[in-house]
Amino acid sequence: MVRKKIIAIAGLNGSGKTQYVEKMRRQMASDTVRYIAFCDSYGPATDRVYYLQLRWNQHDIDAETPTVGQALERSFLLSGPDTSERRSLQQQLYMQFGLMDLLDKYVILLSSGELRKFQLVKTLMARPQTLILDNPFIGLDAETRQQLRALLYRLIQSQQLTIYLVVSRCDDIPDYVDDIVWLTPESVMRAEAPRLGDDDRQLLLHLPAAPDCRGSEVVQMTDVSIRYGSRTILSHLDWTVREGERWALSGQNGSGKSTLLSLISADNPQAYACNICLFGKQRGSGETIWQIKRRIGYVSPEMHRAYHHNLPVEQIVASGLKDTMGLFTRTNEAERETCHWWMRLFGLGGMEQRPFLSLSSGEQRLALLARAFVKDPALLILDEPLHGLDSYNRQRVKDIIDTFCQRPGKTLIMVTHYDEEFPECIDHRKTLVR
Repeated sequence: MVRKKIIAIAGLNGSGKTQYVEKMRRQMASDTVRYIAFCDSYGPATDRVYYLQLRWNQHDIDAETPTVGQALERSFLLSGPDTSERRSLQQQLYMQFGLMDLLDKYVILLSSGELRKFQLVKTLMARPQTLILDNPFIGLDAETRQQLRALLYRLIQSQQLTIYLVVSRCDDIPDYVDDIVWLTPESVMRAEAPRLGDDDRQLLLHLPAAPDCRGSEVVQMTDVSIRYGSRTILSHLDWTVREGERWALSGQNGSGKSTLLSLISADNPQAYACNICLFGKQRGSGETIWQIKRRIGYVSPEMHRAYHHNLPVEQIVASGLKDTMGLFTRTNEAERETCHWWMRLFGLGGMEQRPFLSLSSGEQRLALLARAFVKDPALLILDEPLHGLDSYNRQRVKDIIDTFCQRPGKTLIMVTHYDEEFPECIDHRKTLVR
């Protein structure tokens, strides 16, 4: 069997990778081509019910929502004959990506990394001749990234398959690729990323102090357990986060990191049944979710997925001042100036009136980060904040986080599967075990 190719398409955020792939797909126009864009999408079948907190509100899932096993079996039967060879491939993929324990889990409840495994298996079962993977490695833990690299290599060795990998960072290009299409010059992509300028650093360090709402313990969890049906996500967890601490939260895909953060950000209703104190107040003692969110700046894959408002970027950032998903009140001149300053700091200057959905995925993530910072929060909760960002923007965001956290009373909890993405200010670590 003749070995086909694996080709990387590389470029910085906003370089036109999506347009390049769309043009290529139109030219191919074949049923044997499969495309997966890893944009934190749970698939069109669930769009009608998806909202930011749905993953934590299992009682809102209706009878038509499929489990992983049901969705994959349906895809298997629709994509070809039920042969022993295809069944063998199906089981091999399930084992390779660790899906056996997820088959009875609702698709809508998958973590960001689990979702990517599901999408890959679903697509590979159809045995396409051409496979286009847009940012395939984001959201996957180190072990699964290595598994995926090895699997892609085996696929092109054993099947008549051409694979295109669309990436924003050189580190995501496997060493066995046959060719690279550089939409940004290679020398630019491999160059050392510039650091945040001294002027911006000083302006950020000397922002006016926020109203004093400090307490020695920002988060206190005692014997917290979270279960969904027969699944235990968190078991008897104790955790205290004090003012000014900067935490790295780690763990494999599905270990409960995002669930843990949802308890703090007031998105998970099970918080009321747990012994949790936020900013010195017991959850369920009369505070509203808006009183909690007022002190928190938050960004996550779930938020990116849910943010389908095609508003001007300026309004997306301004919605962070109101803790809403859209902007439902007018902003004053001072608020607009604040939004513009944060947009410029995150490299979005001049994009104030651009529709949010017209931005690249990386530019959208920068806008949501500006939204998280715009109200100068006491607590930053950053769940995979650097998803899909190129080396330039990763360094910019890391510098902003570092500088922001040098200010008095600022606390950070950050999740990423890439150790090098953690900023230098990290001084505490917690690892969840699946």
